[in-house]
Formats: sequence, C-alpha cells, structure tokens
Amino acid sequence: MRAVSPRAWGAPENLVPVEVDRPAPALTEILVRVHAAGVNPVDWKTRAEGAFGSWGETPILGYDVSGVVEEVGPGVTLYRPGDAVFGMPRFPEQTGGYAEFVAAPARRFAPKPAGLSHVEAAALPLAALTAWQGLIETAGLRAGQRVLIHAAAGGVGHLAVQIAKAHGAYVIGTARADKHDFLRSLGADELIDYTVTDFSEAVRDVDVVLDGVGGAYGDRSLPVLRRGGHLVTLPDPGGLPDPERAAELGVHAGWTIVEPDRLGLLEIARLVDEGRLRVEVDTVLPLEEAAKAHAYGEQGRTQGKIVLQVA
Repeated sequence: MRAVSPRAWGAPENLVPVEVDRPAPALTEILVRVHAAGVNPVDWKTRAEGAFGSWGETPILGYDVSGVVEEVGPGVTLYRPGDAVFGMPRFPEQTGGYAEFVAAPARRFAPKPAGLSHVEAAALPLAALTAWQGLIETAGLRAGQRVLIHAAAGGVGHLAVQIAKAHGAYVIGTARADKHDFLRSLGADELIDYTVTDFSEAVRDVDVVLDGVGGAYGDRSLPVLRRGGHLVTLPDPGGLPDPERAAELGVHAGWTIVEPDRLGLLEIARLVDEGRLRVEVDTVLPLEEAAKAHAYGEQGRTQGKIVLQVA
C-alpha cells in the first residue's frame, strides 16, 4: 500500500512516499481504508525529534484518520465493512495515518458524523479530543465560567472556543488581529491581539486558561486566574509555571496529553450533529505532499487544520 515515511528523523523533506505491506486486523481490531489524515503539531515534532517508543523499520506518522471499514477482526461487533468511521487510535504510539490503510482497535473509533466529509472528519479527533479533555474533563469547565484560550485560531484553539461556548462559558481568545473575525464567527466573546497587547495585563478573574502555546505563557497566565482556577498546559510540561508560585496564588496548574477516547469522540460528534461545532480546514494536500504540509504547519500561521487527502 502507499504510505509516507521519514527516511530519518529531521527535516520535512525527509518525508517520502513508500510502499509497505497492508496491515491485517488482529483480535478486536478493524482495518480502515483511509480517505483522509489530519496533520497535527505532534506530527512535525515527532518527525523532527523522533518517535515515542518503537515504531519499527518503516515508521509512518499520522494520528487522525477518517475512512471506511474494509475488514473487521475477530470479536468486533461495533462495525461492519462499509461503515464510515473517524478516530485517533493508539496515540502516542504509531497509528500510521499517512497511509492507505490503518488497523487498530475498533473502540478507538466512532461513527463519522454524517454531515462531514472525510477531510473534515480527519481534522477533528486529536485536536477536538485535546480541547474536550483539557476543558471539560481536566478543568471541569462549567456554564458561566470565564475561559482564556491561547492560540485560539489554531487547530485545537478554534475547536476549544466552540466547545467552551457549547458549555455556556464566556470565551476570551488570544490571536492575531486578522483572525478575530473568524473567531467571532465561532462565538468568541472577547479577543486580544497578542502582538500589540499583553494579555496578562488585559485579563483578570478567569476560571480556566487553556494554553496551547507553552513556554513563558504558563507563568504569564497565572495572574489572570482566580483562586481555585485551572491552568491547563498542552504543548510541553516544560511550560508549566513554578509550582510554589501557583500554590501561593491558589491555582491548579498541570500538563495534559490527549488520550484515545471513544466516548469523547461520540460527544464531539454529537456537537457536530447539533450544529454547535464545526472544524475549519486551512489546507488540503495529497498524501504524497506530506513534507509540504509539515513545512507549512511549522510556520505557525494556520487557521484551523491541515489535512492530507489519501483516497
């Protein structure tokens, strides 16, 4: 089958088309013919720095997939061949989404929302689950609370804005000025152009901060939080603020990493079906141009997601 693999960990141009054996579904697994694969920051970070654990002789990147069930393994009762599914199986181990077929546990997938194309559905799982788990499960976001979302126009951020609004929160986002109209269309209540305004001086009394930037943003976010508030850091635990300072301010600060979650995918699909969540696709490229997708993503200027068209 066709796939894309790095010749070595490093630069985007190391990603090249390859031919590999088609996987077979094991016990409780399904084989999915991939129609589209989402591209995420973790993909290009993995490509640049190396993968978690052992990925075999021909590593294949890509965690987000949307496609059609080709075959079911022994013991699978959730799906039949021909069912359209989407998911983020096996993360952070190899999923192998940059390929024509993926074999993975059936319960790492959910039925694709009927109103979404495969390209749109492939853009959702990792980013939407990151936002869902960070806001709803980790921070316990409730109606009436105030949430500050950094990098609000990005892949995770624009979905987090909508998930927070769907749960009745007041949403403040940081983004460049040219992204503000887009974010208002998603329901953002207040926007800060971080290139001209210091958010740490402009915002106060926030219940939850979702930090999709990392680095110094953790420390800078502490003063905007109420006592008892939650700072959820996504990119890197190195961006967490000093724990003594957080404790002194009465703030819960922690790093979270997304996990495969069928129930979360079902909740995300429900929001999509209800018209309360839409995914913005910035760019669609063919599978063979994965290197171009990575180079573009690393510029940090995307509005929404990058997706590879596979089938």
